[in-house]
Amino acid sequence: MIRGNDPILLTPGPLTTSLETKQAMLRDWGSWDAAFNQMTGSVCRDLVDIVSGGDQYVCVPLQGSGTFAVEAAIGNLVPRTGRVLVPNNGAYCARIVRICRYLNRAVVDLAIAEDRPATAAAVEAALAADASITHVALVHCETGAGLRNDLEGIAQVCRVRGKGLIVDAMSSYAALPIDVRTTPFEALVGASGKCLEGVPGMGFVIARREALAASAGTAHSLAMDLHDQHVYMERTTQWRFTPPTHVVAALRAAVDQFIAEGGQPARGARYAANCATLIEGMRALGFRPFLEPAVQAPIIVTFHAPSDPAYEFSSFYARVRARGYILYPGKLTQVETFRVGCIGAIDANEMRNVVAAVGATLQEMGIGSVAPALRAA
Repeated sequence: MIRGNDPILLTPGPLTTSLETKQAMLRDWGSWDAAFNQMTGSVCRDLVDIVSGGDQYVCVPLQGSGTFAVEAAIGNLVPRTGRVLVPNNGAYCARIVRICRYLNRAVVDLAIAEDRPATAAAVEAALAADASITHVALVHCETGAGLRNDLEGIAQVCRVRGKGLIVDAMSSYAALPIDVRTTPFEALVGASGKCLEGVPGMGFVIARREALAASAGTAHSLAMDLHDQHVYMERTTQWRFTPPTHVVAALRAAVDQFIAEGGQPARGARYAANCATLIEGMRALGFRPFLEPAVQAPIIVTFHAPSDPAYEFSSFYARVRARGYILYPGKLTQVETFRVGCIGAIDANEMRNVVAAVGATLQEMGIGSVAPALRAA
């Protein structure tokens, strides 16, 4: 699916992009040029269409990484007197808790084990126990472990109780089915360099139009004022400040390829095949996934690290990289792990190749057993 000798990125973003996406960045664009502004508008419309947002939702693009957009969504759509419930089962959930505290938004940190999903029942109980909660901020796929949380169920709880739902869909948008008609939310946050298979540099918030209008004057930051950005773009078609022109051009190309592939169903199926192929091959080598199959998202897989004394992650990483694959370190607190991504412009054959690279690396390092270490006390 790609060409060239660059290593394959098996990470949850940035990820390996297609040749067509790379080539889209070879042209320079003027930030006030009508053709560029039309490109921005077309991308934003297509991003809303992916979740069937219709006229009730708008996409507000923002310069920067996905975390910029998460912070903007919370800082704009949660009133300064609001209170946010964060189901917390990993590093990216914890980051939202930290964002809330930076923004002086009251936050309820609902602790959940790293290998257990956030459920509708847990959120229902938390909301019942604290009537002052106004919003729920949910990470759909917590890539700290690769776990999929129950967005659909939690969305219905929020709908019934009248709570605003802000979804961090950074690593699920365009890969897993999300339809606002059946899974209502106030805002969803994504980024260019994830499952759309663009390059990093642009976050975006797909917000309910009425909620965005009501947020006027709430923003804590001029640069992250989503309402101001949206109003300005509606009036002029332009970004308020210098846009990431090459990133937008690459995203336009990437979205075109996403549509041609068959949209979310086709992309999700390819990633699911990648994930299944990876797990099957790694199990054959003796590796054990950290998560149970029922909660494993087809985005990134966490594997227990070998307890063999010959194993050391930095050496393991470097040797696998020399064979053409860039892995990701673990992000859990209780056990030693490493992660392998399943997303990007790659297919199941590439996953078989990485398994072969890992197997050759184990042999080269003299690792006789990949049995995991016991859980730390």
